[in-house]
Amino acid sequence: MAVSLRQLEYFVAVVDEGSFTAAAQLLHVSQPGLSHQIQALERELGGPLLERLPRRVRLTPAGRTVLPHARASLAHAERAGSAGRRANGIATGELHVGTLYSISTGILPHALRAWRRNYPELRVQLVEFRHSDDLVAAMEAGNADLAVGPTPPNWDGPTREIGTEEFLIVAASDADLPADTNRIRLADLAEHEWIHFTPQSGLSEILDHACNAVGFTPRVAVRAEQSPTALNLALAGLGLALIPGNNIPPRFEGTLLRPDPPVLRPLSVYTRVRPDPITAAFVEAIADRTLVTPPHIEHRLRSGS
Repeated sequence: MAVSLRQLEYFVAVVDEGSFTAAAQLLHVSQPGLSHQIQALERELGGPLLERLPRRVRLTPAGRTVLPHARASLAHAERAGSAGRRANGIATGELHVGTLYSISTGILPHALRAWRRNYPELRVQLVEFRHSDDLVAAMEAGNADLAVGPTPPNWDGPTREIGTEEFLIVAASDADLPADTNRIRLADLAEHEWIHFTPQSGLSEILDHACNAVGFTPRVAVRAEQSPTALNLALAGLGLALIPGNNIPPRFEGTLLRPDPPVLRPLSVYTRVRPDPITAAFVEAIADRTLVTPPHIEHRLRSGS
């Protein structure tokens, strides 16, 4: 007898609800029937997964090992069903979009808004990561339907380039920086302090690479996890920050400069297999709205205001 999705669903429900009674009520099944399925699962896996206590259940060591795999199997089954419905042109279910935190903050909101006007019944779940390597690994493992991120080297599935993201330097309005230009030599900022990023963040590598390329290592004032936090810390006067232009809000009050040489990040949408029609529509929505720099930021840089 093989492990079934129903058994895994029942097992996860018992863990989440904390008891067989509550899980049976949630699943609209009888408690004896639920218990029978859990016992069959335990026999198949060779030992108990749950410790039955008077008022609750507790995972055994084997149960703790099985639980993440059970959750992953249920998620994969849901995505398979959703993909099948999308492939048949049925605009319901859920689309899992893998991306980076800085991209989900900057590029995705407007594209998602436009796309959902056409597919209001289709839910979107963002699967967000700090580093592009983690995003690629998640796509290879089947944890998302498509990815929006830096163009991956040697990706063997379909890839659609959607533009190049420009990084800009932000600082407090009273920072000791040139006020008569919108561009500054990055090498001239070697003595300034920076809002850096945690080592796990891909943004950390971008700042280090840009500074190292012109001959210096950035002096760290504070480390942040995400670009919106770095932006706020820079505006508070704690240092300079290098962040994607798409992360800068329209009502930005502070100093904004283009680094010379420019710091750019090519972006793509990529999938494991040929996108179904609805996923392809999402790709088009992203491609139509990805710019090197948002119009409000471009206007400000050109006007020098």
